[in-house]
Order: sequence, then structure tokens, then C-alpha cells
Amino acid sequence: MPDKLVSLEEAAALTPTGCTLALGGMTLYRRPVSFVKALIRQRMEQGYPDGLTLLAFTAGLESDLLVGAGMVSRLRSCYIGLEIFGLAPMFTYCANRGEIEIFEETEASLAFGLRAQMAGVGFMPGRGWLGTDLPELRPDVRTVVDPYSGEQLMAFPAIHPEVAVIHALKADPDGNAQIGENKGVDEELGLVADKVIVTAEEIVPELSKADLVAPMVDAVVLAPGGAAPTSCHPLYPLDGEALLAYTEQVSDPDSFSVFIEKFLAS
Repeated sequence: MPDKLVSLEEAAALTPTGCTLALGGMTLYRRPVSFVKALIRQRMEQGYPDGLTLLAFTAGLESDLLVGAGMVSRLRSCYIGLEIFGLAPMFTYCANRGEIEIFEETEASLAFGLRAQMAGVGFMPGRGWLGTDLPELRPDVRTVVDPYSGEQLMAFPAIHPEVAVIHALKADPDGNAQIGENKGVDEELGLVADKVIVTAEEIVPELSKADLVAPMVDAVVLAPGGAAPTSCHPLYPLDGEALLAYTEQVSDPDSFSVFIEKFLAS
């Protein structure tokens, strides 16, 4: 099996303008921050990518950084924020001004959409959203009638990311990876994306057990500390001081520009 080890810069180059980019992890846990930093550096130096549709089951710091860098046109997530540390400041700024398109999502719509893509069908039926106003905000989510019971169901369209980036505890050069117990929807992202990039705290010669298996992974990057300042349990906790500093220092494009220059240099 071919060695899939690449640099962060080579991995970032696999993300084209206008694609749907899915980021693994959950809220402030195991987010691919080192990859996001490399992607922002690439945009600043080479002018791409931009116009991204950002997909995250729950979005956190890493997503707010991409929004602040002006790389995101659309966001698909059921939550974006920094938990007890406050709002996601650049998302709040851009969303309030209509500068970013927001796809109304819930856990159900994201989960069913990924399941539909995994099954190779155009939609997945479910009862979520029935009796709510959410379909008025998402006219692409339609209803179908169960041919067996006659029950009306929501038809959640398949979600197909072109690129997924997942941070792992360990990986081997072939692309097998361990991501820990809090998997989020990372295993599903690994199955539905056209390209899967794994950043890993450690590269080992071989793994006997894996959450993501080699055939689904296209590139592996050694990135120790690659989730910081979010956590990577059990290897290191989140850096609360760094997250609080971000919310205190960033509120608009000017303050973000000052912050991101120092952040990229760290």
C-alpha cells in the first residue's frame, strides 16, 4: 500500500476553491487547527481557496478562523461557538451583516444527509423537522410519503463534501487512524468525502486497530499539537486562556487581522 505521508502545505493544496470542506472533531475537541492555519497561510500567499462551503456537525474556533479569513461563503452546522468562552466572534460579525450564507441545520438534518450519501441515495427519510417551521427556511428539504404506511416524512438530501479533514491521535503511513472515543461524525465523514486528509499527533509504523481505515484516507500529516488550543483527550486539554484571549481580542475584521498574524506565527 502506498505511503500517504504529506506535509501540511501539501495537504492544504488539496482543498480547491468553491468546494465543500468538512472539518472533523466536536466543538472544542480534536479540531484540525493546524490544517486550518496552513489553509489560511496558503490563501494569504497564493490567493486560494475561497468560496468554501464549510461543513461541521458542530463548529468551533477552527471554523471561526476560516470565516474571519474571508474563505467561507456558506456554513452548514447545527452550532458554531466557543462554548463557555462565548460566541464565535467573526461568524457573529459576518452573519449579522449577511456576508455569509447560513444553511439551517440540526443534528437530524446533518446525520440523515450523511447517511443518505453513505447509502448512495439522494435523500434519507426521517421524522425530524415535522411540525416545525424549519422547512420554510430550507425549501430543498421536502416531504415524501412512506409507500408502506402512508406516513408523511421529511426527505433530507444527501450531503457530499469534496474534502474532509480529521485530526487523529495516531495514524500510520498507509492511512489507518485512531481518533479516540468521542468520534462525532468523523467516521461518516471519512466514508462520504471525495478526499480525506488525516492530521495526526503521532505517526506509527503500523496500527492493528483503527477507526478510519486506509482505503478511505488520501493523505496523512504529522501534526503534533495539531488540535491546540482545542483539546485532544487524553493527550492534552483545551487551552482556556488562549480561547478566552481570542474572544476578548477579536470582534471585527481589523482586530481579527491583528490576531491572525500573531496566531499564524505561533
